[in-house]
Amino acid sequence: MPDSALPVDYQHLFRSLPENFLLIAPDADATILDNTDSHVAVSLKSREEAVGKPFFEAYPAADDGSAAVIRESHDYVRQHLAPHTMPLIRYDLAGADGQLEEFYWQATHYPVLDAQGRLQYIVQRTQNVTEQLRIARAAAEAQARLAEEQSRTLFILESLPVFIWTTTPTGEADYFNPRWLAFTGHTLAEEIGESWANSLHPDDQARVHTTWQHCITTGDSFQAEYRLRRADGEYRWLLSRAEPRRADDGTITMWVGGATDIHDQKQMVEELLDNNEQQALLSEQAYQNYQLAQQQRQTLYGLLMQAPACIGITRGPTHRFEFVNEGLANLVHHTELVGRTTAEAFPELQGQGILEALDEVYATGESYQGREILIRLGTGDGSGQLRDAYFNSFYQRFDEGGQAAGITIYAYEVTELVETRRQLHELLGR
Repeated sequence: MPDSALPVDYQHLFRSLPENFLLIAPDADATILDNTDSHVAVSLKSREEAVGKPFFEAYPAADDGSAAVIRESHDYVRQHLAPHTMPLIRYDLAGADGQLEEFYWQATHYPVLDAQGRLQYIVQRTQNVTEQLRIARAAAEAQARLAEEQSRTLFILESLPVFIWTTTPTGEADYFNPRWLAFTGHTLAEEIGESWANSLHPDDQARVHTTWQHCITTGDSFQAEYRLRRADGEYRWLLSRAEPRRADDGTITMWVGGATDIHDQKQMVEELLDNNEQQALLSEQAYQNYQLAQQQRQTLYGLLMQAPACIGITRGPTHRFEFVNEGLANLVHHTELVGRTTAEAFPELQGQGILEALDEVYATGESYQGREILIRLGTGDGSGQLRDAYFNSFYQRFDEGGQAAGITIYAYEVTELVETRRQLHELLGR
């Protein structure tokens, strides 16, 4: 070194390093030799209280497990003369109010060797990773919540007795729920893209294709009635509707659709029309009224909560509502249903057989299907009066872990249809 060079105060330099360093002797007690000012600040212990003392006297471990981890790291450096990074350790410090605060630290021990390659010192570098750990935990919790929500949504879509499907923005199908696949007898791979249209009745294909392409181009809601081939070869009439999902800028990101089987209702109306040509106009009006009622109740197709039917999911033997769509909420005039049992939500159902049917489905696992069931419901005007309503209903139990867990409820009101048919029968002299 030139004589003109200034002497270097290496101790001052070491203590001024902008990180948490601790200089340790290689002896069995790991005696503290020095530390940086930064280390003094985060440890909340003066240099005089630490230097010259064994490691665990100066900095007692939080517990025996933490002490063992630190000793193992010291021993590794002594044995292998190589750096060693410890697992995260918790070491709480007192805050400004004197209360202990939870902190997590990442510590690495580095060997310092002399000219002969012998261990001279161990340098501990400690980093406070508490905030990073909290962020990582929060991210993991958020991801878990997202996964749970996605799982719950998928469960609802796959449990409801409605045909549900989605497409790309340009109209290529990319998802069909199990109800659709069971109906057609096809796999998902056999239906995606435009392959699903092969199951349409030949007489309906051109019309449905034209309507669908118009909606894809304009972004209008899709609605059509068409015949779809069932797995046994029979064509059944479906009422189908789809809505576009849009991004904030208005662009369509996907289409969500749904369909219900209206074959029996359509056949019934056609039979009534055939019975007496003189009543054709009245029958056509009745069918149009029925279609309008169906359309008002069949809004799921794209938006689950706006389903044109009464859809709910109950849990447990008391049938406590876990999910309710707007159709079901309408029956109680939008009174909050989630968290209430069916008996609490619909006290007027006592003795009408509905609650008993739910109990039977839950106990036996046998699905219940009722057609044009008379149910007396409250009018919602505070008078205590009840109105007569007719429903087509479907209850199905779902299990979790091999045990009964709850029931999916699907029903739609056919009061107008029943009343119209009754009027037609009277007019026809039946």
